[in-house]
Amino acid sequence: MDKTGITLMGLGPGDPALLTRQAWEVLQNTPAIYVRTRQHPALAGFPEALQVFSFDDVYEQSQAFEEVYAQIVEKVLALGRRPQGVVYAVPGHPFIAEATPREIARRARLEGIPVRVVEGLSFLGATFVALGEDPLPHTALVDALELATTHVPPFPADAPALIAQVYSRQVASDVKLTLMEVYPDEHPVRLVHAAGTPEAQVEDLPLYKIDRSREVGLLTTLYVPPLGAGTSLEAFQEIVAHLRAPDGCPWDREQTHQSLRSSLLEETYEVLAALDADDPVSLQEELGDLLLQIVLHAQIANEYGEFALAEVIRGIHTKIIARHPHVFSDAQVEGVKGVLQNWEALKAAERKANGKEHNSTLDGVPGALPALAQAEQYTSRAARLGFEWPGLEDVRRKVFEELDEIQQAQSPEETAKEVGDLLLAAVDLARFYQVEAESALRDANARFKKRFTFIEEKARLSGRKVPDLSLDEMLALWAQAKSQ
Repeated sequence: MDKTGITLMGLGPGDPALLTRQAWEVLQNTPAIYVRTRQHPALAGFPEALQVFSFDDVYEQSQAFEEVYAQIVEKVLALGRRPQGVVYAVPGHPFIAEATPREIARRARLEGIPVRVVEGLSFLGATFVALGEDPLPHTALVDALELATTHVPPFPADAPALIAQVYSRQVASDVKLTLMEVYPDEHPVRLVHAAGTPEAQVEDLPLYKIDRSREVGLLTTLYVPPLGAGTSLEAFQEIVAHLRAPDGCPWDREQTHQSLRSSLLEETYEVLAALDADDPVSLQEELGDLLLQIVLHAQIANEYGEFALAEVIRGIHTKIIARHPHVFSDAQVEGVKGVLQNWEALKAAERKANGKEHNSTLDGVPGALPALAQAEQYTSRAARLGFEWPGLEDVRRKVFEELDEIQQAQSPEETAKEVGDLLLAAVDLARFYQVEAESALRDANARFKKRFTFIEEKARLSGRKVPDLSLDEMLALWAQAKSQ
């Protein structure tokens, strides 16, 4: 056997009986071997004369796994440069769920160091045997340490997931918290311990209990069954694509960007209505209807060769990261005001990069917005750049000033202009009070409708119509409705 260069060897899932014949031949014909860790059951079956070195001390001396892996890579490369080379062994298969062998192989080939791979049985096979499951058609394979650093699971909830390296109860706790952002606390999951060894065990329990298991250890993997059909964006995209397909719905197939315009506007307003009603049940439903419109437009664009939904998501993903350097990089801002000022500066830089540096800050406000919402956007964007009243009293004076100017108007045209200025000043006043003017007016409209409907109902019960009531009677009923 050629002993020069680097031999990367897999030790299988744990049981020494599962070492491959090729691996056993290497173990019998090499005087020394370096293992990533001694804490693997396969070492119990090594030949007695074999000298075993491990990198467990590197784990003990380093604070982060990245540091550990980097040190192991450098040490194995140095050993591989020796005339006698090195045999480096890892649990399972050297190229499945193992970080160091891939980097060692890449670096070695760049240096011209010979690399030999002695494959081993992956923990995956033994795990799925223990579960009695088939990974096809689309089980997600996830690293527990990476999952623990995220805020939501990075895989579709309507597919099963296998989460490897749940090696401690702390890791299990961190993984649990991430999963519970999507899955119910009681979602049934399965912990697989020591797969591929005589001690293999499968533990069925609800998600919220996984960090309470006393069996969690170095050979623990978590299996998360699907949340259910239709719980992922990918599944929903497939439904919409099917509707647009030749064997889909005739109505959906006929739709275009323009024909769906009114539906998009209507669904948007229904979302706002659910928000105004503070009704989470309706909000859930209306957000679904709005999502349908978004995915429909993306599907139509894909069919027209314009863009795909993945490009929509990538575009907003890139934009959000670029506009939040205080979150995703090392930029420093102070408070909300600093965030908004930085946001406008970044947008100005984007406009310049796109050859639109002379465009106004206000150009990005949609012209189709309701006038009140448009006024809010105009004044708030200008304020971010410093065009702002010094204080609340200045805004209040401006409101009274506009009232005086209405009284002084000499023509209907001038009156209309001054009324518009008054409304704009009122929007500024609302912003200083941190009140969203559009929502405040919608609430006021709802109150007006409810109170006037009360007047109509009282008039009907008395056998009269609203025009039959005197103004004093109407105002009395209005006050009664208001008190209720």
